[in-house]
Amino acid sequence: MKIKFKWMALAMLLATFIISGCSSSGDAEYPSKNIEIIAPATPGGGWDATARAIQNVLDKEGIVEQNMNVVNKPGGGGEVGWQYLKGKDAHDISVNSSLVIANNLLGQSELTYEDFTPLAILATEWISIAVPEKSDIEDGIDLLDRLKEDPASLTIAVGPALGNNDHLSFVRVAEEYGVDVSKLRFLVYESGGDVLTALLGGHVDLATFSLSESLEQNEAGNIRVLATTADETIDGIPSWQDQGIDFTFPHWRGLMGPPDMTEEEIAYWDNALSEMVETEGWKNVLENNGWDNYYMNSKETKAFLDEQNEMYKELIDKAGLGN
Repeated sequence: MKIKFKWMALAMLLATFIISGCSSSGDAEYPSKNIEIIAPATPGGGWDATARAIQNVLDKEGIVEQNMNVVNKPGGGGEVGWQYLKGKDAHDISVNSSLVIANNLLGQSELTYEDFTPLAILATEWISIAVPEKSDIEDGIDLLDRLKEDPASLTIAVGPALGNNDHLSFVRVAEEYGVDVSKLRFLVYESGGDVLTALLGGHVDLATFSLSESLEQNEAGNIRVLATTADETIDGIPSWQDQGIDFTFPHWRGLMGPPDMTEEEIAYWDNALSEMVETEGWKNVLENNGWDNYYMNSKETKAFLDEQNEMYKELIDKAGLGN
């Protein structure tokens, strides 16, 4: 009787393990509760717009059935939102950008991109170089020639801080052209709007900021965009590629999850997001915001982030901003 009882107890124990395994967070029941999409910034900015666009398209297209809420966690250039994400489970995901890499390399955060689960790169916008309308700088090559001859001869507006994409993209193209980038004269403004104001007011010789922020004034004839970091001409504006420089620089945004997501949970988002980016709803989001499709799945995103980390490390060192 004792032997029989032991076998029964063992069978019950095995059954418990099997049932427990089948009900883990990585099974077909995921997601099993409301999903939070974290925008690590105040409402109205690029991260917030990305988060709300994802929520809207996934919901309207019926791709995700669970309720989704956008949660704003501003502060520290993404730091507050990403610290929040780190302590959550797989029902929380966050919008990210290159700051998840740069903040650490600049010594502004202990978090690295490797603290999270990469899920996707979704979209990019491009960065422009512009001068006041009356500037005698003819084009991108003329600009780089002048800086190569005397790197301190021109003032360059950038915001909101050194080490962001606007700053480092210009450092990279100038460095590749042979400019001594350690002598470039950057003036830092609080926002892209302040950068534009400084340019319109003639307080700086040129500015580096997003193409979406410069297009309207370029079309109005108040400034001239000399080049973009895109891989092709956009609205008649030449890229660096068009001017003979093999250079592109995306200002990307993506999604990441908390640490240690399971393969099943990652696969769920691979399926959902790959479907989302093919919808008309998402294509309209890209067009309305002046973004380009830049989709990469979780595996491709991991490799991309590794490459970006090495590139940013090199650029930040060359700009004299490293730890």
